[in-house]
Amino acid sequence: MSLHWLDISVFVAFFAVVVSFSLLKSRKEETSEDYFLAGRGLRWYLIGFSIVAANISTEQFVGMAGSAAGNVGLAVSGYQLLGVVTIVFVALFFLPRFLRAGIYTMPEYLEYRYHPAARGIMAFYTMVIYVGVLVAAVLYSGGLTLHTIFDMDLTRAVWLVGFIATLYTAWGGLSAVVWADLFQGSALLFGGLLTMVLGLVALGGPANFLSGSADRLHMVLPADHPSLPWTVLLLGLWIPNFYYCGLNQFIVQRTLAAKSLREGQLGILFAAALWLIVPFAVVMPGIMAWQLYPDQLAGAPDKAYPTLIRNLIPEGWSGLGMKGFIFAAISGAVISTLASLLNSASTIFTIDLYKRYWQPEATQRFLVGTGRVLTVLFMLVGCVMAPHLGRFGVFNYIQEFQGYISPGVLAAFVFGFVVKRAPPAAGIVALALNPPVYGLLHWWWGDMAFLNRMAITFAVILGAMAVVTAARPLAEPKELPVRTDIDLRPSPLVAWLGGVVIAAVVAFFVVFW
Repeated sequence: MSLHWLDISVFVAFFAVVVSFSLLKSRKEETSEDYFLAGRGLRWYLIGFSIVAANISTEQFVGMAGSAAGNVGLAVSGYQLLGVVTIVFVALFFLPRFLRAGIYTMPEYLEYRYHPAARGIMAFYTMVIYVGVLVAAVLYSGGLTLHTIFDMDLTRAVWLVGFIATLYTAWGGLSAVVWADLFQGSALLFGGLLTMVLGLVALGGPANFLSGSADRLHMVLPADHPSLPWTVLLLGLWIPNFYYCGLNQFIVQRTLAAKSLREGQLGILFAAALWLIVPFAVVMPGIMAWQLYPDQLAGAPDKAYPTLIRNLIPEGWSGLGMKGFIFAAISGAVISTLASLLNSASTIFTIDLYKRYWQPEATQRFLVGTGRVLTVLFMLVGCVMAPHLGRFGVFNYIQEFQGYISPGVLAAFVFGFVVKRAPPAAGIVALALNPPVYGLLHWWWGDMAFLNRMAITFAVILGAMAVVTAARPLAEPKELPVRTDIDLRPSPLVAWLGGVVIAAVVAFFVVFW
């Protein structure tokens, strides 16, 4: 697709502003705490927008919109809406424990609760996922987006996405990432809502949209639905949701950098509220595309969102550069996710592996330099791998691959929270047992839904942890470190706001039952 020079100028100007501003705001990162955790001074609005920007990528604008245009309809919103419930729970029950311990990373908590080996195992798992799978996959999706929009060579597009994300991430660390996310998160939500409004106008108003797509505006699908039965939403998503929202470093890292417990919790709840916009900004436009352009989407529902933009938003002066802005917002969603992954990968490698095992006496300046070098290195590795991923069906592989680690990680944390006398061996067993158990299930019952295999693996691991704890419980609960330089006082407003957000999710399910 060719673009008017004004749209291209808006696209370029958007990223020039994002990169310049993020570099300016992060110019004084001198210690590892400054670089990896933004000096532990993030406010709630930065945390909220950054979580949204890190979470939303082309899998939403392409995958969710495509599913909505296909045979799933509005029910695909369930992934995001149940994530809202999960992240509220994380704000109320997980975050206070993490901030009190003063951790840099999620694996670090497992050392304090169990044993250094548990920290090392989880850090290794995380590095394998981030560097070996996710960084390359996000680069591939971003390159594919630019290839589709501008007809840019895929390899060149991959390197461009990697360069933009690395430019500010390597220099400014988490502080640069969250300030860039403030722009990119706002842009992607505004662009999505604008697309929805234009779709409603093209359809002749909300009444025509509701009447013309009544069969697709249901949140609860039959138990025998081939793609998203209600049983999956009710029973199957909680393990990946809790892992992703509460224990995944690239999502949680900005909450660990909160100025206080109140700021961290309000930031998470702000992100949860913004996630409520996704059904309107992403999913409903996909359904509108199906209504407006059924012939163009025949056999290719993933083209729903690009098709809507191509047909509804005028180019050049007639559109005031809005098409370039929306393409920048979609590309920014990819870049913000990539930046978060690169920053979190460099944090875990530097803090959990390099400093913990190889160079305990490393200076603060050296750790910051190591983080910058690793950010660039991980980007280079991802850019080399990314152009070759299309042949492997990489996105399905990513979903399947999570099952090899997420049940064990979730079990280790939750069991450790609840069972105070769980010994170090219990945490190690949880992490070590996950890959072989899930692998055997994958081998024996490959046709079983991966969410069901996750649930079985989680149950087996909890049982093993219970046996280990019953055999050799701790004599006394393990004392965890307590950070004294942060305000850990909870705010009664947080629980009330969390209830309001969850009520909004329930209301959405009721209205679109």
